[in-house]
Amino acid sequence: MTDREAVAHLLRRATFGPTADEVDAAERAGPEATLAGLLNRNRADRGAAATPVPALPPDPYAALTKESSREQRQKANAERREQLQRLTLWWLDRMVAAEDGLSEKLLFFWHGHWATSAQKVKSARVMLGQLETLRRHGRGPLGPLVTAMVRDPALIIWLDGQKNTRKAPNENLARELMELFTLGIGSYTEADVKAGARALTGWVVDRRTGTVRFETRRHDSGEKTILGHSGRFDAEAYAGLLSAHPAAATFVAGRLWFRYAGADVPAPANLAGADTVATLRTLFSSPAFSQTRGTLVKQPVEWVVGALRQLGVRPSALREEQRKQLLAGLNALDQVPLRPPSVGGWPAGAAWLTTSSLQARLRMAGMLAAAVTPAVLERLTAAPAAGRPDALARLLVVDGWGARTRAALAPLAGEPRKLLAAGLVSPEYTVS
Repeated sequence: MTDREAVAHLLRRATFGPTADEVDAAERAGPEATLAGLLNRNRADRGAAATPVPALPPDPYAALTKESSREQRQKANAERREQLQRLTLWWLDRMVAAEDGLSEKLLFFWHGHWATSAQKVKSARVMLGQLETLRRHGRGPLGPLVTAMVRDPALIIWLDGQKNTRKAPNENLARELMELFTLGIGSYTEADVKAGARALTGWVVDRRTGTVRFETRRHDSGEKTILGHSGRFDAEAYAGLLSAHPAAATFVAGRLWFRYAGADVPAPANLAGADTVATLRTLFSSPAFSQTRGTLVKQPVEWVVGALRQLGVRPSALREEQRKQLLAGLNALDQVPLRPPSVGGWPAGAAWLTTSSLQARLRMAGMLAAAVTPAVLERLTAAPAAGRPDALARLLVVDGWGARTRAALAPLAGEPRKLLAAGLVSPEYTVS
């Protein structure tokens, strides 16, 4: 693998679709310096500054009372949907604009790992709060992240934590904390789940403010035995037990490997580091990581955001009709940010390569090609017709076309937008 191929592979996996200019700069710097630059945030992010967090009003449903009319409830629900759509489009815009691509991609990883859906939470403000928590703690050690998440309003609503009381423990949150978020199946017992649920009692969400509060009368302060330790554990102590368990670091590192490297190549031993950045450093530096090139099917959000970046298109600059098409396209591809299908998150691999998804990709590719900026289109049309497939590979950061793809692209050289759309749905672009 050449240095250019190595840095292109790294940037495709660590960020949302590098541009040709970013790969050029990485090639000049070399693989080691490129990785160090990705992991060490030491400069202001102009793209993030240009996409400030939206100021969201309180949940409109919180102002309703038992006396509120049907029309008032319908209006509140419509306002909720509008706020969530606004938040989704903002995040897509941030993904495209951010210069710190690693942190933005990592946030999307954590969103899929702590999979929480707005379909049940409903409040854009509460969902944004969870994103900010994941962004704040996602690069660091596991302990503070787990501690923050057991008191996260969105997660509490999503997994029925507000229904968990000392008189009627609800085990949903405790079970998923162990099974899906920290330890994995086989590292805990049913007794641990029951005791964990007791430790989590007392925390409820105030829908008017979107914050959590602790109600002592709902909390089970009795002695509990969790993962072999006994004490009067509360939510914070329970989070500490989970994050300190030997299985936790290994499990979370394995999930990082699965999402960033795939399932075809086994993860290296001792992948887990002291914090997430240390784990990612080991992951991206591993010889096994280089062996995963061309094996990982892009998730729809990765595919769309990468294409937007490479075509120079910001979602915020699209016409309203195109923004609706963008969200409709992601919905057709079964991956809309803030709406994972279940607590298990989104699927991976060949699950994204269905007949219906191909049709949706074709429609999306056509829309994206139609929106390409003139400057980017000129890079393609500046090449002679015979060289445009190679110019397209450079633009889309594809290492090279296979014979079948090249034969399909060649007749489209005179129609650059169709050429772009064809490149976006090619196997070489869909699988990184």
